[in-house]
Amino acid sequence: MDSQHLIVAAMHEAYRAHDLPAPRRERLLSIVGLSLNEAFLDLGEGAAGYPVAGLVDRYREAHATFRQAQTHVEPLFPGATETIAALAGRADVVLGIATGKSRRGVDGVLARHDLRRHFRSIKTADDAPSKPHPAMVIAAMREVGAAPGDTFVVGDTAFDIKMARAAGATGIGVAWGYHPAEALRAAGAAAVIERYAALVPLLERMWAVPAPA
Repeated sequence: MDSQHLIVAAMHEAYRAHDLPAPRRERLLSIVGLSLNEAFLDLGEGAAGYPVAGLVDRYREAHATFRQAQTHVEPLFPGATETIAALAGRADVVLGIATGKSRRGVDGVLARHDLRRHFRSIKTADDAPSKPHPAMVIAAMREVGAAPGDTFVVGDTAFDIKMARAAGATGIGVAWGYHPAEALRAAGAAAVIERYAALVPLLERMWAVPAPA
């Protein structure tokens, strides 16, 4: 889903609450995918006394308030629903989620878009270290009995691709997210797609999985 407007608004509110200037929009979006603590550590760039804990708390409060008030809509990217349903409907595919969001946040998103039933494994920032640490992917593979060579991580940031590679899985980048295609390739993406409709055909080629009858 496209969360950029909600993320940026909550970030600005967190910085405003601490009387600090917010980084540029591009800089704020560059840390999407990290857990909140890691994200603010990155944004702080080692500055002494940088209020990481306070920024995290205020961000969470603002994020929850904006979402509850539906001030900033978080639409799914075009083709997301259809692609998820197509993959979930195959007997030879298991879907999982590995995200820097909290469990509460993920549950809300899945409920709002009626997607929960499609995912066998859900790993969040509450379960493991932040991306690009591979713990979430490793735990998900273990949970569903998948081997690294049969696992693909689809993501829109270099953190996703690095996480996949560290877990022994294959990373596939999507070009409509928060990091440019060049950064995804530099991180080790085996491929970068421009639209959701390209994902299933790509997997069928790379995985050599026959189409369902």
